[in-house]
Order: sequence, then structure tokens, then C-alpha cells
Amino acid sequence: MENRYNPRTIESKWQKIWEESEIFKVTEDPEREKYYLMEMFPYPSGKIHMGHVRNYTIGDVVARYKRMKGFNVLHPMGWDAFGMPAENAAIANDTHPAAWTYENIDAMRAQLKRMGFSYDWDREIATCRPEYYRWEQWLFLKMYEKKLAYRKESFVNWCDTCRTVLANEQVEAGMCWRCGKQVRQKKLWQWFFRITEDAEDLLAHCDKLSGWPDKVITMQKNWIGKSVGAEIRFSIENPPDDVDQGITVFTTRQDTVFGATFMCLAPEHPLVAKLSKGTDQEQSVAEFVSRIALQDRSSRAVETYEKEGVFTGAWCINPLSGRRMPIWAANFALMEYGTGAVMSVPAHDQRDFDFARKYGLDIVVVVKPDNGQVDGRQMTEAYTGDGIMINSGQFDGIENSRALDDIASWLVENEIGKKTVSFRIRDWGISRQRYWGAPIPMIHCESCGIVPVPEEDLPIVLPEDADLLEGGKSPLSELDYFAVVRCPRCGRSDARRETDTMDTFVESSWYFERYCSPACDDGIFDKAAVDYWMPVDQYIGGVEHAVLHLLYSRYFTRVLKDMDLVKYKEPFTRLLTQGMVCQETVTCPEHGFLFPEEVTGSGDDRACTRCGSPVVVGRVEKMSKSKKNVVDPNILLEKYGADTTRLFCLFAAPPERDLEWKEQGVEGGYRFLNRVWRCTYSWIEEIAGCDPYSGNISELEVNLRDLYKKVHETIKKVGKDIENRFHFNTAISAIMELVNAMHQIEYESGNEHKSAVMRLAVETTALLLSPIVPHYAEEIWQALDHDSSILLETWPDYKEEALVRDDLLIVVQVNGKLRGRFNAAAGTSDADLKATALANDHIRKFIGEKPVKKIIVIKGKLVNIVV
Repeated sequence: MENRYNPRTIESKWQKIWEESEIFKVTEDPEREKYYLMEMFPYPSGKIHMGHVRNYTIGDVVARYKRMKGFNVLHPMGWDAFGMPAENAAIANDTHPAAWTYENIDAMRAQLKRMGFSYDWDREIATCRPEYYRWEQWLFLKMYEKKLAYRKESFVNWCDTCRTVLANEQVEAGMCWRCGKQVRQKKLWQWFFRITEDAEDLLAHCDKLSGWPDKVITMQKNWIGKSVGAEIRFSIENPPDDVDQGITVFTTRQDTVFGATFMCLAPEHPLVAKLSKGTDQEQSVAEFVSRIALQDRSSRAVETYEKEGVFTGAWCINPLSGRRMPIWAANFALMEYGTGAVMSVPAHDQRDFDFARKYGLDIVVVVKPDNGQVDGRQMTEAYTGDGIMINSGQFDGIENSRALDDIASWLVENEIGKKTVSFRIRDWGISRQRYWGAPIPMIHCESCGIVPVPEEDLPIVLPEDADLLEGGKSPLSELDYFAVVRCPRCGRSDARRETDTMDTFVESSWYFERYCSPACDDGIFDKAAVDYWMPVDQYIGGVEHAVLHLLYSRYFTRVLKDMDLVKYKEPFTRLLTQGMVCQETVTCPEHGFLFPEEVTGSGDDRACTRCGSPVVVGRVEKMSKSKKNVVDPNILLEKYGADTTRLFCLFAAPPERDLEWKEQGVEGGYRFLNRVWRCTYSWIEEIAGCDPYSGNISELEVNLRDLYKKVHETIKKVGKDIENRFHFNTAISAIMELVNAMHQIEYESGNEHKSAVMRLAVETTALLLSPIVPHYAEEIWQALDHDSSILLETWPDYKEEALVRDDLLIVVQVNGKLRGRFNAAAGTSDADLKATALANDHIRKFIGEKPVKKIIVIKGKLVNIVV
């Protein structure tokens, strides 16, 4: 063992040993209990960042710990490699998306290996490889056969700059999340997956995800968005020739239908243009629709807008009151919720109230408080409470809560509506007008229509030699060798392939199953392997994926189950959403945001290295390249090594909370490892030839007995913190306390008991640290003359008898306030504890001459004197 800790030498040594020995390689073993742990796989951007480091370190600790606990651990890694970011980066760097992606994968793989993560690299997958997306295309065909995949024309968020469809979550304040340019509404033919068919089941099973964070379950429930209510049909007055039906609305407040005084349609609703055509309102409506099309149409954004609209020039009839209602196009009505039409009841909905007041529309009260009246002409806000029905014909006088069901039944009986359930979730649009993605395996034939690609022709390989067109436009539609194809049904030679590619969320919705048998070439995966490994026992990733990725993965799992390919409905048993890595921002008046290395000095005396100006220290925020408050993991690896970097990521905060990056914290972790190293080095010759102490604790001197007890207390504490809570910070703190206790033992040669207890302490410290700082622990383990890897050792057990304390720390309170402490032997009677507390001179000062009313004793913990 070297006398100085040299992380660079140690880490490269053990990484080589691990790779050559294939120690992380794993296969199915029915005789052993499995544990499948995975972190969300990264997009190959070219560099790992501190968020990656923290995420993967958390997972690696658990994987190594579980392996030492005897589990057969699957811990894989791969690459979410398709998508728009690769194209944008390729354009910016004047390269090809494929070349850029594969180079980045190689670079990031090397970085991950340098961190010492225990991945089975034989199971590595990249979603841009044909051997992967071949089976994605196969699954698409199966879904098409079952009518779970279909094509329709719909309005989408369209970015002209990126030339693709965006999900609502990718539109931020009306701008594209990737390029920052304006997004508009555009009507396109799109492919969809019928996720709405599983909405009820997805919602019901949210309550069965006991290993998931409550906030994620709530987000999933809200996204699915179940509402119970009624559909009601409003007839259109004098409808145009091309309108053959009325307007259907969904409402959860059918008790207020008598109070509906106007109708609002989403601007993109197909009836808007038809109803306004040929009226005096046609131009105004067209201008309004065009303007609203440039807004962010997500429900989140719409809630923040001022409510505005335009009269279409058409009217409909309220089927219950007979009232003639003007039909408006309004910016708050959304096609993605309900039917895209809203019966507006201004007396009982604040949004409708504001709109009615703004445009001078009628307000009719139909629910009044139990004790009072409401006048629609004098209202200053909508009345949204419960009450008694008025102005509602035959339903007057009954409670509105009862009227909900009564009116719904009446609608059914009179064939103008029905009881129904509506969901906020919409079918999953998977078409992307981009090049770098998995081709959709469909063919368009003028004679046959849409024809699926025969299974034997899969995969439809994306041509990786094609160059992007000007502005990043996909070249696929203009590549005749790709796009022009013979129709497999009629044989026409001028059929054309579908040139949209699949949403990258499709790739990430089943990759965890593919990890189970990544080399399988005769099916989407090996069913026996999936039966053994799935579901994933522990999934780790950012809360930003709480909705779409996790929801789509749950949906895909149901699709696979319905096809008898898997036996489970839920893919992830436990979920951990780790916090963000944050750091303060620093700005220079002249140069703006600065990288940490562009700042010199410390505290209030920091300055810009480029111009010498004093800097302004801003808030602690999530690390981001735009604000330059980032730390390059490579710099840390060079200066401190992987183990110190891992240690800081785990010690600075519990995994579910944000971590504030501080250089002092990294330095502290490095000092701790050096302290353990020096302690081990000073004892290594003395303890090398002996066994860990396993004798009777009563034979040990007091200081050795205390250390022996501390060892077993620490084993229990660390195991509990890792197993039950993933609170690695408190586990590391417990190990630090053990190391402090080791330093209290003075070196002595020839003392068998002392050497054996120190051997136990050093070995235990190495074992407990091994999931956290694996290279470091391996080196110490080897220095203790062990021939095999520490990873092959079992997690240490603690002895219950060693946890029995000889004395206890008793807290003393006077009238509930802490006034002192004293030590007492374990088993001391309550009477003796009371007497000791009362005899303490320091305690007596707080009692004074006051009479003692009573003394409360909590056994082994506390004495409270009440005066």
C-alpha cells in the first residue's frame, strides 16, 4: 500500500481489472433473487454533466450494495440517440447527425467508465441502431393491426425553424423549447397511438404505484385528467349546407345548462370557419384565428392569457331553456379538452363571467345560495358554490348536486345527450417531420391507400448517408431510393414510403425490456429473459420526465401485455426522482454570465478574469450552459478523481433534494478519503496478519469495546439508510463517525486485541465505503491481503449483542426546557434517574425554591421536572 492516496493511479488500475474480469456481466439465474436497477438513459450530447454524474452515482451505489447483499443485479446502460437535438447540433457543427451521435456515444461511454459505474456494457443499446428500431417498427405494425395506431388530420404545434411538430410541453410561452422561435398551429396528417383506450386503467393503477413519489403520481393523474359529466347536443340555427350536425359539448356542470347563454368554440375547431363563412364576421374571425394560431395553445399557457374572442355570426339553441345563444370563437376553448366546444355559463363560472362582462353577454343565474339571492345584473363575480336550482324549469327548487344526475338522465331520455366520462389526455401523436428518427413502416399507394410494410422487409433502415436539406429540412421525401417503393399489395412501382419518423418517446417507452436480451434477433425480446428480470425494481431519473416518458412507458407495457408478450402491467416498481444540481450564477457587467474558471478571488472580492471588474453573485440555480454556472466533471476527475466526485454527490444532500455545488464540499470529501487512507496505512503492517475480532466483547478494554460497538452500530445505520431511504448522506456521516472513533485508538504493536479490533474496523470501513467509493475501497481491500474483488464480498452483518449500550445519555428538562444532561448505566431505575437529576447543582439553579410538582421519566432517554 502506497503511503499517499493517488486516485488517478488507483482508479485506472481497478477499471482495467473490472473490465478484464467482466465482473459486472450478468445472466439470468433462477436460483438467485434478481434486482433490476436502471437510470434513465442519456441523450448522447457529447459530454456528461453533473446531473448525469449525480443520477448515475445514486444508481451505482444501490446496484453495488444489492450485489453485495446477494442479489443477481442487472444494471444496464444505453443511449436515447434519435431526435431533434442531434440534428440541431449537426447543423451548428457542420456535421452529420449520425456521425455526431456515434462520436458522442464513444466519448460519453469513456466518461462513464472513468466514473467506475458498474454497468454490464455487453447489454449496451443505442436507439438509432437498426437492430433496435427494427422491433419498434414491428410493434408499430402490430398496433396498426389492432387499430391502436391510426392516421388522422389534426392541428399541431409547428415550429417553422425546426420544421417539426412539438408536444405542448415543448412549447414555452409560445416559443419552441429548442430554438426559441415562434410556434404556430398547423393542420397536418399525423400518426397516433390510441393511448386514450387505456386512460381509465392508467389512472386506476396510479394508486397501486406504492413505490413512486406522491408528486409524480399526482402529476400523472392530472395529466390523464378524468372528469365525470354529460355530453349535450346544441342544434345550430340555420346551419350552412356543409354542416350537418349540431355542436356537442362536454360538461361536468349539467346542473347549470339552463344558465348557458353563449357558446365558445376553440379557434381551431372546424366549425369556426364554416359558420362564419359568408357572414359579416368572416374576416374578423379569420384574423382572430390566425393570430391565436401563433400563441402557445397548451392548457397551462391559456390559463394565463386575457380571455378574448370573436362572434362567428352564427347562433345555436339551448336544448333545455330554448334560448338563442351566440356562437363565439374564444382563445380559452381548447380542442384537446372535451369536444373543443364550451357551453358558457357566466353566472357560475368565473372565466365565462369575465368573458361575458367584457363583451356584454347575458348572465342568467340558475343556482342560488340556500339563504340568499343572486342578481345576474349586479354580480361582481361568478357564484360557484352549491345551492338551490332556479330559472331551470322543472328542476327548480331542488339542490343542484341532485340535479346533476337528474338532468343527465333527462338528457338521455330525450335523446339530446348522455352521461359520459371525459379525459384530458389525448391520443399520442408520434409523427415527426424530421430526418433523425425511426422510419414509420407504412406505404402510401394511390390504388390501395395506406399499406403496412411486410414484416419480412423490416427494418426500414434510415439512410445514414443522407444530408439534411437547407434549414434542417428532412431529405427523406426527396430521396427516391428511399421514398419510392413498390406497393406490397398491388405491385404499383410508384408507391411512396411514409417519410415522417417516430417521436423519440417511442424508443424510450420499451428500452428497459430490450436491455433484458439486447442481442435477441428473432423477436422484440427474449420472453424468458423478460419474465426473469422485469419489472424494473428501481428506476432513477429526473422529475422532468414525470409525465410523458413514464406515462408512455406504462402505456406501452399494457400494449405488450395485451399481445401476451409480458405478464405485468407496470414496468417500474419503485421510482426515485433525484433533485437538480445547482450552483450560484456569477455575472460581469461587461461580459455577462461567467464560467467558474472565469472568476478569480473569493467571497466578496471576486472579479472577472477577462477584464478585472468586480462580479455580481446571483441566485443559486440549476446548472445550465446558458447561465454558465456549470462544472465540467472532467476537471473534477483530473483534480480529485472519480471517488471524491461520487462522495460529494452523495454526501451534499439526500438524493430527492437539490444539491448545491460547493468546491469546499468536494475538498472536504477529498480530505476525508485521505484521512481514512492515512489511518489504514499507519495500521496496515500491524493488522495485515490477523483476523478481525470475533471474540467476547467483555474481554476487550473499554476503548476497544467502544470501537467494536461503533463498528456494529455503523453497519446497522449504513445498511438501513441505503436500504430503506437512499439517504447516502447520513450513511456517509455514520462512516465518518466510525473513522473518528478509529483515530482515538493509539497505535501499539503486539496487542492482539487492539490489532484484531482495528482490523475489523478497517475492513468494515472498506466494505461500507465500497458502493460509494469503489476504486478506493478495492485498493484498501487488496492492501488487507484479500485476493478477490471487494464487490464479491457479502455486505457485513451486525451483532445485536454489540448494540446493547453500557450507559445512556439522559436529557434533563425543567418545565419542558432543556437544562442539562448526564450519563447513566443502562438499566438504571426511574427512581435513581430522578434522584440524579435533582442532585445536579446545575439543574437545581433552574428549580430554585419552587416546589417540584411531578417528575416525568421516559425510560433511558429523558427526565422532565415540573415545578
